[in-house]
Amino acid sequence: MPTVILAGPPVPGSPLEGDLRSLGFEVRSVPEPADAAAALAAVPADQRVAVVDSGFVGHVHALRLALTDPRFDACAVTGALSVQPAARGALDKAVRTAPAAASDAAPYADRLAATLEAAGTPVQHPELGTLVAAVPATPGQRREAAEAVAAVDEEAVRLRTAVKSRDGFFTTFFISPYSRYIARWCARRGLTPNQVTTASLLTALVAAGCAATGERWGYVAAGVLLLVSFVLDCTDGQLARYSLQYSTMGAWLDATFDRAKEYSFYAGLALGAARSGDDVWALALGAMVLMTCRHVVDFAFNEANHDATANTSPTAALSDRLDSVGWTVWVRRMIILPIGERWAMIAVLTAATTPRVVFYALLIGCAFGALYTTAGRVLRSVTRKARRTDRAAQALYDLTDSGPLAELPRRLLKRDKPSAAAVWVAAAGAAVLVGLALTRPFGDPTLIGAALLYAVTSGEAVARPLKGALDWLIPPLLRAAEYVTVLALAAEADVPGALPAAFGLVAAVAYHHYDTVYRIRGGTGAPPHWLVRTIGGHEGRVLVITVLAAVLARPDFPVALTALAGFVAVVVLVESIRFWVSSGAPAVHDEGEPA
Repeated sequence: MPTVILAGPPVPGSPLEGDLRSLGFEVRSVPEPADAAAALAAVPADQRVAVVDSGFVGHVHALRLALTDPRFDACAVTGALSVQPAARGALDKAVRTAPAAASDAAPYADRLAATLEAAGTPVQHPELGTLVAAVPATPGQRREAAEAVAAVDEEAVRLRTAVKSRDGFFTTFFISPYSRYIARWCARRGLTPNQVTTASLLTALVAAGCAATGERWGYVAAGVLLLVSFVLDCTDGQLARYSLQYSTMGAWLDATFDRAKEYSFYAGLALGAARSGDDVWALALGAMVLMTCRHVVDFAFNEANHDATANTSPTAALSDRLDSVGWTVWVRRMIILPIGERWAMIAVLTAATTPRVVFYALLIGCAFGALYTTAGRVLRSVTRKARRTDRAAQALYDLTDSGPLAELPRRLLKRDKPSAAAVWVAAAGAAVLVGLALTRPFGDPTLIGAALLYAVTSGEAVARPLKGALDWLIPPLLRAAEYVTVLALAAEADVPGALPAAFGLVAAVAYHHYDTVYRIRGGTGAPPHWLVRTIGGHEGRVLVITVLAAVLARPDFPVALTALAGFVAVVVLVESIRFWVSSGAPAVHDEGEPA
């Protein structure tokens, strides 16, 4: 059980002890700050511990933000400090060294926080806005602080801050106004964000099943259920922020279930269309390829510039000016078709039209959004001189998913200077591979040579540190080359089951790529090398698939794709689940709406 050390003489009539207990803390009072060290020594080292000044006056939610947020090793507001076990040693030292004299003007908890920061332990200071957190020095100041607490509707603040600070137009104006109240309802009944996330997934899977019926009632039900799933998808994050129920498992579920829901719905639409005699599996796979490559563009650009230092880009300056005008902000967020607008469009078109129309609209809208965002990022990259760090270069390399063939030049040559030609080498190899895959007949052995050339060029592209201005384009180029090759070969096979099997294979590989992204964003590094080598790396999988197409009869090709998809899925899922459940990786919660 977490413990609070309440430092200082008790204040008559103060509700502080009751507030702390309502947050789940055991309260241990000490008459003077000098006694805190002995009280701290009695608290087990594997428990969260907090120090709060007995004179604290403020909102309960201010205490909740400082004392219960699991994302930070140390967190503080005026008069209250908490640390998790990872920072316990630093707190023990701070208690011994921080000034405890009553003559010091700063509250004792604040002095501890300052000592922690001076010693190199990061301390999170949450934004309180209108919430109050104070340690008044006189009775008059205490009355003023109490009046300030009474003047603010704490629950309204808590509901407002449960909503993401940056969301899309549809989510902001059509979902969040009521989903925040659903989140509060869930919190009051003891439901967890993970349970709501799971409910959202199950609802989306039922929606996909309804779409797979191929009947009009099924399409209408699918559209309605998809919107319900999206409401629950917004609710889980709002519940996490409302009650500060962040977790490693929650971060993993939230990161992966959105894609699982959307891509399952694509498959449901394709199955429903097939029941009506319309084969749209190629469109479904094309939509999944486009969305995944678009996300890799987003992730790679952000990782490349995460800690880069650079002069201000004219393009970035123009973007900032546009973001300062209300209507342009919403227009720019809508035209890229983020998840809220995209799911709303899919739901409405599913209920009112046909799967083919849904996929056409999806491909056109997402292609425009991808071109818009990618063009802007290219302009930003070429109009400023960025200095990228070794961490950014390693993240980009990990995102390439290079296997044994592509990593061979990097191991042998050990080049240490970046090359401006790297992205063009990767683009040339990808273009040759995709061009031949789209134009040559199924089984043409020329594709094996193209796959070998692709392995050489991709290996050459990543042999140097990826610190060039446009090197962030290399991971999405490699993703597009692999996925489009699979799509083209399955379409050219022109046998039943080839495109659904290809859909399954790309889905399994895409999961691996998303898993890589979220591990990097969580600061835990990429998946282990053995995993990448076991599933071949992007170039190894391309070579295997082109060889299979050349040596197998057309009817056998779907079987081979299915077997490969099953192998990749099992290996990747087992390792991913093991990692996210047992590794203790930090939770990552995006405060902006993903595309």
